[in-house]
Amino acid sequence: MNKVLAASIFALASALLGSCASKRPSGDLIGAEDRPIYNPQEVPFGMVPCPGGTFHMGQTDQDISASMVNMNKQVTIAGFYMDETEITNNEYRQFIEAIKQDSLDVLGEEYVMTELYPDTTVWVRDFTYHMGDPLLEYYYTHPAFDEYPVVGVDWFAAKYFCNWRTKFKNAANEESGIAPDPNFRLPSEAEWEYAARGGRDLATYPWGGPYLRNSKGCMLGNFKPGRGDYASDGFAYTSEVGSFFPNDFGLYDMAGNVSEWCDDAYMEASVPVVWDLNPTNPDDNEPRKVVRGGSWKDIAYFLETGARNFEYQDSARSYIGFRCSMIQIGMGTNSSLN
Repeated sequence: MNKVLAASIFALASALLGSCASKRPSGDLIGAEDRPIYNPQEVPFGMVPCPGGTFHMGQTDQDISASMVNMNKQVTIAGFYMDETEITNNEYRQFIEAIKQDSLDVLGEEYVMTELYPDTTVWVRDFTYHMGDPLLEYYYTHPAFDEYPVVGVDWFAAKYFCNWRTKFKNAANEESGIAPDPNFRLPSEAEWEYAARGGRDLATYPWGGPYLRNSKGCMLGNFKPGRGDYASDGFAYTSEVGSFFPNDFGLYDMAGNVSEWCDDAYMEASVPVVWDLNPTNPDDNEPRKVVRGGSWKDIAYFLETGARNFEYQDSARSYIGFRCSMIQIGMGTNSSLN
């Protein structure tokens, strides 16, 4: 029997068996039907992929304050997405306008304006004997500052923004018959540090280090280069997001400009206590929350990828902003979408 004839007989037999099988009673385990359409997860708009991996979390240079709160520990992080830049004034304004339009009757104007609306008085309150009135008046409201990072937002407001952004995105997905995206959220402290390093394990700064200028003498971040010197990097206060070079993941301003809220509660002993796979420290009873990255008013030490700091969750500052993250789903730990 030649191969062509054998193949024909096999095809006929398969067809006959298939027709018989179609008549047998149901009862097979085939999974739930009518599931939403799901295509491979796309990179969310405005975000970049941070492929999962293993790195050494913790201090990479001298602990000049002898705090011993971030000693080295090898941990593994699953893949996630993170906003390319800090949330800007104009992006936050979209959120405030949507809340005013859709939820003002439920939340109340007082809650929206005191808890969610950026506290512009931080420009006057944060510093003694400082002429912050022009920034109080213009920083959030004037279009000249639309692409600057939003500040004056406490940890609770940043979390509320993430929840709103999730609902806003998934409402659009539902209208299109698309499966919902995972939640937008504040990054964990470990995710933030992993993203800041951009794949450069044991690097002092997001760009590597140990220097703060490139070969042409240009500053690599927005911070306080020296005593009384805020302007040598080109900006006296905050800078437009994306004004400096990104790290190797494509993330901007992971050192300097504004410090950023993380989801974790602050604990001095968190490094030896938390697990070494996607570590996090959720604690609603701890009012101190982690902030990372250093800001325009900080010296270089606070820009280091391993430097830890905190602020009280209900405190808004002129030097603290935030960005969102999102898990990668349906893929392996080291996956990445480009």
